[in-house]
Amino acid sequence: MRNLPPETIQCPYCGEQIEVFVDCSVSEQAYVEDCSVCCRPIVFSVISSAGEVVSIEGRTEDE
Repeated sequence: MRNLPPETIQCPYCGEQIEVFVDCSVSEQAYVEDCSVCCRPIVFSVISSAGEVVSIEGRTEDE
């Protein structure tokens, strides 16, 4: 699928490196996705520009 580049982040709960796919057709977005290792909900904040991820942050729900 186009505009879904993989990004690697560290889970804020278990500390494992996980790969997530980001929709770069949206310039700013926030969404929740479960960690593929520990299954806890990670709140993602993503900024993208020109089809590329500019920044991505993953945090716990209570941050």
